[in-house]
Amino acid sequence: MPVALAPLQGTEPPAVVQLAEPARLDASKLVVKLATELKPIPCTSQLRFAHTMTDHLLVVSYDPIGGWSAPEIRPYGPLPFDPASSCLQYATTAFEGMKKAYIGPDGEARLFRPEKNMARLARSAVRVALPRFDIDELLKLIRAFVKVENRWIPTQRGHSLYIRPMIVGTRASMGLSPSNSALLWVMCAPSGPFFPGGMRPLSLLAVSEATRAWPGGTGEHKVAGNYGPTLAPQEMALSRGYDQTLWLFNGKITEAGVMNFFVALRRDDGDVDLLTPPLDGTILPGVTRESILALAAAHPARIILPDLPPSLHLHASERVLTMSELQAWQADGRILEIFSVGTAVIVAPIGRIGYEGKDIELPTFESGLGPIGRALYRRITDIQDGRYEWEGWSVVCE
Repeated sequence: MPVALAPLQGTEPPAVVQLAEPARLDASKLVVKLATELKPIPCTSQLRFAHTMTDHLLVVSYDPIGGWSAPEIRPYGPLPFDPASSCLQYATTAFEGMKKAYIGPDGEARLFRPEKNMARLARSAVRVALPRFDIDELLKLIRAFVKVENRWIPTQRGHSLYIRPMIVGTRASMGLSPSNSALLWVMCAPSGPFFPGGMRPLSLLAVSEATRAWPGGTGEHKVAGNYGPTLAPQEMALSRGYDQTLWLFNGKITEAGVMNFFVALRRDDGDVDLLTPPLDGTILPGVTRESILALAAAHPARIILPDLPPSLHLHASERVLTMSELQAWQADGRILEIFSVGTAVIVAPIGRIGYEGKDIELPTFESGLGPIGRALYRRITDIQDGRYEWEGWSVVCE
């Protein structure tokens, strides 16, 4: 930014001073400081989802003068925060639940559609007025980080390394204003299957007295302020014998817990409608959601999903879904299966929904998922593991 001072009378004008622009995020500046003592890796049978952290963190900071610092991979440990930091005062925090790292049949570590997570993280950061960063450079850093933590990636099917990038505001002031400084870090945790004892149908309690998100709010962004207020309704659902909440807004279905919601309906022509609520600003645009819609739309013209006949057409679409429609479809026998999708579960069956004091009983299956949910689950996991190539979705950490 050029700066010039007004000249004194009778003197020459001073030279224009060019101030340096803040540094951009640059993966080529990565510094690696490995831990001298490595943690023991837990037995896969003891793994809980995102509970055990790996040996290292990837950390980079931003200040308004210098810009982004040199990124650093360093031993895992606490991070220093001023008590007045923006993230602690006003929840200026955005994060991602990345589609995990997997070991493919070639022995290489792989990520699932990571560019989608990077783009969503950038949008979320902008929504809470945090400094911008280059998503391509961050993805390079994450790939390097995964290679460092390669020994933590489980090799068993259904297991993976969960990756959590976060960016938080660190401006030390109790005044409400955008944070001009930030800390960005990435941490990893080995994870087992969401259903360690075998897949089972989830039960949902439809909730309308509490709202997860609203039009014009932050529901379509992955920011910390969306999640804390869901915990009390979740506790209430558990106390009433349900696994999760089904969030309603003005009678419309939005999300199932922190997952996206899908209904498979029988059509009069024998085909299947696969429906999910539209992205109206109250729903997080999940990477798994987008992938499910794409794979379903591709069957059978461009891909044959496992164990589904080529003659069966899946008509995938986004449309408003209401509880009254679910009740009518259930009464008419049109519901084939209902499932939720997300990073942790991938695809999870739903067997019961509590609504206005009564339960809507849904089709259940011996293996947990119905044929459509199971076909989508198998194809996505095959792609994630590098066993099935589809449109470059599985990215090798080179």
